[in-house]
Amino acid sequence: MSTPPAQRKPLPFIANFTAGAIAGISEILTFYPLDVVCTTRANVKTRLQLEKGKAQHGLVGTFKTIIKEEGVGRLYRGLVPPLLMEAPKRATKFAANDFWGKTYLQLTGGTKMTQSLSVLTGCTAGATESFVVVPFELVKIRLQDKSSTYAGPWDVVRQIVKAEGPLGLYAGMEATFWRHVWWNGGFFGSIYQVRALLPKAESKSGEMLHNFASGSVGGFIGTVINTPFDVVKSRIQNTRKVPGVTPKYNWTYPALVTVFREEGFAALYKGFVPKVLRLGPGGGVLLLVVEATLVIFRQALGPPYV
Repeated sequence: MSTPPAQRKPLPFIANFTAGAIAGISEILTFYPLDVVCTTRANVKTRLQLEKGKAQHGLVGTFKTIIKEEGVGRLYRGLVPPLLMEAPKRATKFAANDFWGKTYLQLTGGTKMTQSLSVLTGCTAGATESFVVVPFELVKIRLQDKSSTYAGPWDVVRQIVKAEGPLGLYAGMEATFWRHVWWNGGFFGSIYQVRALLPKAESKSGEMLHNFASGSVGGFIGTVINTPFDVVKSRIQNTRKVPGVTPKYNWTYPALVTVFREEGFAALYKGFVPKVLRLGPGGGVLLLVVEATLVIFRQALGPPYV
C-alpha cells in the first residue's frame, strides 16, 4: 500500500545523487550519435564560440572545415573530459536542486514549491554544480582550440598545473558559475511552469511523456538564456595568462559587452544550434531518467518513501 504523496518521506541525498549520475550517463549515450551526425556538439559549438569577428562559417561550414583541414579524428578531441564529467555533473545538479529546494522550503516555512522558489533553487543548484565542472570544461576547451598542440587531456592538466599551479585548473570559474546559474534557473523554473500547465497524467506512460516534455522545454529555455554566457566562458578559458597583461576576455559581463560591441548580438549566440539540438531533448531525457530512477528507489525502499 502506497503512502499519500503529501506524507511521503523525502528520498535521501544519495538517491538523488545516484539518479542524476545515471541520467547524465544515459543522456550522453543517447545523444552521442547526434554529436557525430549533427557535428559533435562539443567541438563545433566551441569552435563557433572561439571564432572572432562577425563572419562565421556556421554549423555545417565549421564541420566541413574541421574535417578538411584536420581530419575526422579531430572531431573526437576533448571527448574524454565530457564523458568523465557527465556523471558527477548531472549527479550534483539534481542532488543539489533537491537539497536546496528542501532548504529554501524550510527557511521560508513553505510546504510546496512555487515558481519563484523553483527558479531560485535551480540557480543555486547551478552555482553548486559549477564548482564540479570547471576543470573538465577547461581541459575540453583547450583541446578543442584549432591551435591546440596538447597531446591529450592529461597533458593539458600537466601543463596548466606546471605553469599556473593547481588553481590554474579553475580558470574561468566566474564565467562557468554564471553559465550554470542561468541554465539551471531556466531549466528547473521552466519544468515547474510546464508541469503546472499540463493536464494531470492518467498513466505511467503519460507521466513519462510529461517528464520528457517538461525537461525538453526546460532544456531549450535554459539554452536560450545561457548561450551568451557559454560563448564568453569559452573565450575566457581559452585565454592564456600573460604576466602583466590584462586579458581581453577576463570577466563575464564586461566580456559580454565586448563581444556585443565588436561583433554584434548574433555573436553572443555562436554555437547555439548544436548546443540546443543537444540540450533541448537532452533535458527531456535527463528529467525522464531521473524521475524513473527515483521511482525505482522509492519502490525498493518501500513505505514511507513510496
